Amino acid sequence: MKRFLMVCFVLMVAQSAFALDIVYPKKNNVVINAKSSFLIGSADPKKELTVNGVKVDVHPSGGFAYVVPLNVGKNTFTIISGKEKLIYDITKPAPAASGKPAAPAAISEYENLKYAIVVNENSPLRSTAVSSGINRIAHLQKNMPLVLDGEKGSFYRVILGSMKTGWIAKSDVKISDSGESLAELKGYETLDTPEFNIYVFHLNTMVPFELAEGNPFVVKLFNVENNPENTYELKIPVQKLYGYSGRFSGTDFILKMRKVPPVDKTSPLRGINITIDAGHGGNESGAIGCLGNLEKNTNLEFARLLAQELSHRGANVSMTRNDDTAVGLSERVDFANEEDSMILISLHGNALPDGADPIANNGTEIYYYYNQAKPLADSILQEIVSQTGMNDHKVRQSSLALVRNTNALSILIELGYVINPSDNAKLVDKEFQKKTAEAISDGIENFLKQ
Repeated sequence: MKRFLMVCFVLMVAQSAFALDIVYPKKNNVVINAKSSFLIGSADPKKELTVNGVKVDVHPSGGFAYVVPLNVGKNTFTIISGKEKLIYDITKPAPAASGKPAAPAAISEYENLKYAIVVNENSPLRSTAVSSGINRIAHLQKNMPLVLDGEKGSFYRVILGSMKTGWIAKSDVKISDSGESLAELKGYETLDTPEFNIYVFHLNTMVPFELAEGNPFVVKLFNVENNPENTYELKIPVQKLYGYSGRFSGTDFILKMRKVPPVDKTSPLRGINITIDAGHGGNESGAIGCLGNLEKNTNLEFARLLAQELSHRGANVSMTRNDDTAVGLSERVDFANEEDSMILISLHGNALPDGADPIANNGTEIYYYYNQAKPLADSILQEIVSQTGMNDHKVRQSSLALVRNTNALSILIELGYVINPSDNAKLVDKEFQKKTAEAISDGIENFLKQ
């Protein structure tokens, strides 16, 4: 009897392993305002799959993705695999009545200067009055005084010396009754530790600043009297950056620049502090793969293997999460900094919005924000592509929370597209995961050897 029940169970699993399943859209009756959407899911690859009578390719793993154009109104899609049938209704709303587009906000310049105080920690000081994109000059600390000479929409214009301005969100500051336009720099000193070169600038008040990567590395302290254009500038020769930070402690501005790490060419990772971040977790599942796999779980599988590989090669590895736990974005960055990590790698699976094509988009891409991290990203992507055969989906600069960390060389790896059947089949394959961990480790080693 037990053997009979076991045989029945095995047959049931075999029959259900390729049951027709749609993971996106998440419901069979949805509203999507886009030119197209897609049906993502799995089906028996041995059976013909059709959508409204059109044959759809099914990957040997069972995964499939199919782009569906959307017309205004209800769009009905009948998905058939063998004797299984699902019906999905996607409604595209009618376009809103076209009116005259709103005029862009104009700059209003003040007749008299205004003064403000930063009220939120790490408030972005931007080069343009736009709350996104590659336009961050610095992140300002709470209680920093600012001088304003105008506004535009939801932003105030900030005076930066006598020849430059920046922008800060109105929600990040409060207007002050009074203030000072210029600060006094009393001098600076340098300190030396085994890991860092430290520069301490003594001022009588906090001022906005900019740290410009390059050779030389440039420190700019704005609104400082007795300096050209009211801007104090220090140029520091540097060939390669391995992480830095600039913050006020009281009214002293402290710049810490990580020294070139001692690298053993035979074991480059020995002693290097690295934080591995498995994206998402807890109630944040991330994207759902064609086969129903959750991105958060796949990320964690890769992270564990990568941590194991790096540790085996001598690195000091820490993980932002080692189980299915929710961790905030700022907590992840703070954790890496507390561990004094020189490298921060966040692992993710890619997805796309409606209107895009999950078949045409595939491969691995790596994001960075600060230029210091780009050579590391380039080295890692080169190894992933050459060792695993993944499509080179480029290294890209983007303003993502995990890569806006200057203390470490911070990158985010989109390992592959979970909504692309071929990519997703690789992402859930244990051997591919192991090869990818080895490729990333090789990429880091090659970067350190340069």
